[in-house]
Amino acid sequence: MAEKKFNQEHDGYWREPNKDELPKESGVYCVYECTHNVTDKTVSLHKLIYTGESDNVNKRVTNHEKTDDWKKHVRQGKVLCFSFTPVDDVHRVRVEAAYINHHKPVENTEYVNSFPFHKTNVNTSGKNKYIDSSFTVG
Repeated sequence: MAEKKFNQEHDGYWREPNKDELPKESGVYCVYECTHNVTDKTVSLHKLIYTGESDNVNKRVTNHEKTDDWKKHVRQGKVLCFSFTPVDDVHRVRVEAAYINHHKPVENTEYVNSFPFHKTNVNTSGKNKYIDSSFTVG
């Protein structure tokens, strides 16, 4: 497996009550704590909690076994929020591992201290708060 570069455009943000609107696509998702401004119809993100991957992000997030663990990091008056970046099935785990290894979200355990892939360069854009716009792991 050779060095590889990924350009990831993040879409989002979906609040927990709207998580069933997440794309039904292959990709990597990020879980955040946020504040919803009802008047402006905006969210303000406060921290990255978790990063995951799935061949169907909508189904995975909607039925995730760690939802209660994520909620332990959400303060009163705040809610969970999600972002999404599409990644094909072949590279999805590698991109997820790069995100986790570099950013070390509080609820992730796998890939935090190891990265079983060759050098991986990731550039991000879009709805990517708390995700560096460029990073390299491996």
